[in-house]
Amino acid sequence: MISVGDKLPSIDLHEGTPGTKVNIAALFAGKRGILFAVPGAFTPGCDRSHLPGYVADSEKLHAKGVQEIVCVSVNDAFVMGAWGAAHHADGKVRMLADPNAEFTKAVGLDVQALGLGGTRSKRYAMLIDDGVVTALHVEPDGFGLTCSLSNAVLAAL
Repeated sequence: MISVGDKLPSIDLHEGTPGTKVNIAALFAGKRGILFAVPGAFTPGCDRSHLPGYVADSEKLHAKGVQEIVCVSVNDAFVMGAWGAAHHADGKVRMLADPNAEFTKAVGLDVQALGLGGTRSKRYAMLIDDGVVTALHVEPDGFGLTCSLSNAVLAAL
């Protein structure tokens, strides 16, 4: 599993469409940011608490020096785009799809969630400075809603 002090892997994720690729290592190069991941778009905890909290707290996070807020899920780009639109995330949280769980597996935060279709991401949040993980908050059971929520990350900044 990725740890504090590790560099992000250079993997392309999708934004908006499968053809629009964003290299996650390049995105955070020279920037301070938060990457949080969820088990699935539109799933209850993710849809009611996790994403809405980061959207609501985006200005507070930016005021603390955060330049990028990124949500990653093992979904396709169209689902992530629709989910972001439903929560008015545009300009606040970038919605990146990891359709084949390449990034999720590379950071060792994948989990088998058969009720959600197989390989998914554990729920976590990481603080990143210039591509290096400086804090990592992984939910103890992989799915809970405690340490990876925006208010917990904001309090830790």
